[in-house]
Amino acid sequence: MFGGIARRYDLLNHLLSANLDRGWRRAAAARLPRHRLERVLDLCGGTGDLALEVARQHRPRSVVCCDFSHPMLVRARRKFGRRPEGECCLTLEADALRLPFVAAGFDAVTIAFGVRNLADMAAGFGEMHRVLRPGGQLIVLEFSRPTQPVLKAAYGFYLQRILPRLGDRISRGRGAYGYLARTISDFPEAALLAGSIRQAGFSACDWTTPSGGIVAIHAAVK
Repeated sequence: MFGGIARRYDLLNHLLSANLDRGWRRAAAARLPRHRLERVLDLCGGTGDLALEVARQHRPRSVVCCDFSHPMLVRARRKFGRRPEGECCLTLEADALRLPFVAAGFDAVTIAFGVRNLADMAAGFGEMHRVLRPGGQLIVLEFSRPTQPVLKAAYGFYLQRILPRLGDRISRGRGAYGYLARTISDFPEAALLAGSIRQAGFSACDWTTPSGGIVAIHAAVK
C-alpha cells in the first residue's frame, strides 16, 4: 500500500496537513537531548523527512532511516543525496518488529506516524527499547484527537469525509487514505499511548499536543 503511494507521499503530507507536518517534525526532533548524539534510528522513516530534520538539528554521526517499504526508501535515498545534512543519513529496509541491530546500539530512536502501522505495537516498542542504550531517548510523533469540541467536530468531518477522497484521488491509490483515516480514529489517545510506552519498560514518558491535539509528541527514556 505504501509503495503504491510513495511517488506522491510527500506532496500529500504537506497538502493534507496544510503544511503543518513540517513543523510537527521540527518539534519532534527538538525534543531530543541537546548533548551529542552519535547514532540515531529513525524507525518507519518513510521518505526520510524526520531523519533529515534530526540530522539538521543535532548533527549526529549517523541517522539510520529504517522502513519496511522499499519504494519509500528509494525516495529517501535520493533526498539524502540532495541535502548537505543527508550525508550522515543511511537507509535500511527492515521489519520494525525484528530489527537487525545489536542491543543498546543507538542513542535515540524516533518514529513519526508509524506506530499505528505496526502489526504488534507492544512488540514494536519492545524492539525500540532493546536497541536503545541505557539513558537513550525515544521520540514518538503520532496522530491524536483534539479535545476542544469545535475543533474535534471539524477534524472528525475532515478525517472521515474529505481526507480519504482527496488523498486517494491525488495519490491514485485505492484505499490508502481511507486506511489512514480509520487508523487515526481507532488509535489510542495520548495518555493511553503513554501507558503502552511505559509498559515496554520506558520511564519519564511525557507528551505535548501541538495543533490543538491533532498530533501528540511523546518523549520517553530507557
